[in-house]
Order: sequence, then structure tokens, then C-alpha cells
Amino acid sequence: MSDILIEREGMIATVVINRPAKLNALTRAMWRDLGEAFRALSADDSLRCLILRGAGEKSFSPGNDIAEFATERANRDQAIAYGRDMHQTAAALEACRHPIVAQIHGICVGGGLELAALCDIRICGEGSRFGAPIKNLGLVMAHPEMAPLVRLVGADVALEILLEGRIFDAREAREKRLVTRVVPDDQVAAEARASAERIAAGAPLVARWHKRFARRLRESAPLTHAEYLEGFDCFDTEDFRRGYHAFLAKQPPEFIGR
Repeated sequence: MSDILIEREGMIATVVINRPAKLNALTRAMWRDLGEAFRALSADDSLRCLILRGAGEKSFSPGNDIAEFATERANRDQAIAYGRDMHQTAAALEACRHPIVAQIHGICVGGGLELAALCDIRICGEGSRFGAPIKNLGLVMAHPEMAPLVRLVGADVALEILLEGRIFDAREAREKRLVTRVVPDDQVAAEARASAERIAAGAPLVARWHKRFARRLRESAPLTHAEYLEGFDCFDTEDFRRGYHAFLAKQPPEFIGR
């Protein structure tokens, strides 16, 4: 069975980091497969939302499999090649057109935390644990890995997480803006699914526009006139007509992505 699984149900696909015997620790091959999965799913117009989770309910992911370092990440040159695979996968999540919901059970540290930070909505259980204790390995979090964390929590909190290397609870993760929602542990899967279904019920073009606009607004450069005008393109879509007609008729809209 593959270490990266894709499960589809209607307009929602779930990507599973499937290595429960190792708490879903990621190998280099898994990083590559995860990137390929997200690139393929992003190109699929029949989808409207993705869920990313770890197999089981003990761990989202603790990050990289340390046992692999002696052969795959033992020196600078190897680390550059390994990092290229990680960073290409991070770029695939960042560029994904569909909203991504992180379904976080249990452990979410190191590279697992980096993956969660790339998701649009992050839902965890009250018993989840977070952190990035890589200082204890003599490792830094490279620029492409650190950037999503800094965007979420700010440079000062990101430094606190990395310099102290503490493992902290879901309440503190919520306070730090690492997660968007904390629910009882036995409700994480149901809440993640409900979130994905709410997203999938909306106009898919609008979700993609909102993701792109949010990414663009993180940049300091002022909007161009063409970018400003793009905020009105939705008015020429069939989904807009379907949406407001359904609202006036007091009926649920049926969007088609055009």
C-alpha cells in the first residue's frame, strides 16, 4: 500500500500521509509523492476542496524520518537535494487552486507543522501537540520551510517556536494562530469533513479567486489596475447568475464552476 493515499468522495479528495507505524513520519520519497499528488489534484476541476491528514488518530506527522538522515541527508550536498524535494512539495501545496483543510490528530511537529501551515484551514483536537524542536538535531528550518510559519504567526513567534523548541498544546497553538479551530479529539474528522463540505458547496471559481487574492495581498507591492479589475470578473460568471437567482428564490445554489 502506498505511503501517500488519495481518497475521493464527490467533490472532496482526502490526501492521507499513510505511515501509521512510524506516526506518519515522512521519507524523501513520500515528500515527492505528496507533491505529485497535490499537483495532480490541483489540476482536477471536478474537485472543490482537499483534506490533508495523517493515517490514524495518533499523529498528523512528526516531520521527517530521522532514521533516513544517515543515507539521504548526511551532508550539505545531500541536504540540498533532499530540500529540493521538500520545497517543491511545499510549492505544490502553496500553489494548489483548491482550498486545503488540515485534519490534525495528535502530533504535528517539525515538517508536519510546516505542512499544516501551508493549508488554508487547520482543525485540530484538544489533545494535539505542536512544535519544531529541530534545534535538538542541530538543524535549521530553511527559508522556504520557515516562510509559511512566519506568515501565520509572525517572525517573533516563529523564533520563539524554533529557539525554544518546546512542544505545546492545542490551546497555545490556537493562541499563536497555528490552528484555526480546536475541537474535541473525537470530533476532528467530522469537523474537517463538515468544513470541506461547506467549502465544496460554494462557487469553486470564487474559492480559487479568494485563495489567489489572499496570496497576492501578502505581497507589499500595490495592486496593478488589471489585478484590481479581476475583483469584478465574478460578475460575468454563470455561477454568479445561479447564485443570486437561487438567493432570490430562497433555494440552495447549484454551482457549475463557470
